[in-house]
Amino acid sequence: MSTATKKTKAGATRRAPSMSDVAKMAGVSEMTVSRVMNHSDKVHEDTRRKVAEAMAALNYAPNQMARGLAGARAVRAGFMYSYPTGPYLTEFLRGLLAAATLNNIQLVVEKCELGQSAVAPTERLLSQQLDGVILPPPLCDIPVISDAVVAAGIPLVAVACGPIDSRINAIMIDDRQAAYEMTRHLLRLGHRRIGFITGNPGQSVTRPRLDGYRAALQEFGGDLSPELVAPGMFHYRSGLEAAETLLALAERPSAIFASNDDMAAGVVAVAHKAGLDVPGDLTVVGFDDTALATTIWPELTTVHQPIADMAEMAVRCLVEQVKGIRQHKAAPVEQQLVDFTLIRRQSDAAPRVRPRTRVVA
Repeated sequence: MSTATKKTKAGATRRAPSMSDVAKMAGVSEMTVSRVMNHSDKVHEDTRRKVAEAMAALNYAPNQMARGLAGARAVRAGFMYSYPTGPYLTEFLRGLLAAATLNNIQLVVEKCELGQSAVAPTERLLSQQLDGVILPPPLCDIPVISDAVVAAGIPLVAVACGPIDSRINAIMIDDRQAAYEMTRHLLRLGHRRIGFITGNPGQSVTRPRLDGYRAALQEFGGDLSPELVAPGMFHYRSGLEAAETLLALAERPSAIFASNDDMAAGVVAVAHKAGLDVPGDLTVVGFDDTALATTIWPELTTVHQPIADMAEMAVRCLVEQVKGIRQHKAAPVEQQLVDFTLIRRQSDAAPRVRPRTRVVA
């Protein structure tokens, strides 16, 4: 049977998908598909993703995809994760799997439960003859994992992490500046008493986001009362608990900025339960712009972190590192800063002006 055909269950043959099929599904030219496969930097990220998703949907895997790697061998990339049902991980996996298909990556996956020792899952992962490892948050902030990968002598790419050492490749946004911009947006709307829900203290992005919030308040005259900062853990339930604390204050905030969308969704739920209108009585904003931001009501104003794009960039970074090793030309460690965007939806508004109490003589 020709390599250009495949047998169906009924025994009939069908043509294997071609570059033309990929181009048609992605809505681009065949030249664009070729440029994507050859890792051209002239292709927009959105176009690159459309092509990758079309290739994955069609199961299109030409030999040309491996041309950039010495010996045309696939890259065995380790991927360790937690939060198996989290919106963040879902978005991350979308970009990771699309890029893995496009770049001839064999993914070796290992789960690491938070709160348990990371030593055993790290050892299991590193025993799989890997070419490199990709770590999303919060695992990229666990030293025992990153130190073990570095000691194994293979490239590590950390995604959405805070400041890290020069041994590790990283794809990140400026979390401090992003939180600063969101807080400034709230202040420009007229809010002065703005609650803030922090993230997991064990994650490196938590402190920069808090610092950005405080810096904007300091610069533009917001209320810096310590009672307006409530602890969170980046999950929904911690958002519920923090919101209950903030809304129970004698003088409740007119806006609450949660350090991620999961916790912001918890704030909206508590506000609704308390009979508060969002955003009429309370503005609520989040961070990350996961799918959750547009599946709750009202849809969240949030900081867009291009999670899927960052996962794709991590794959391409790892490929370049491995290619350099295979060609005996060590590639320099890359630490890339990615742009963020403030996305305004329906959950924010200027604070409602309450009428002054009339004093009767």
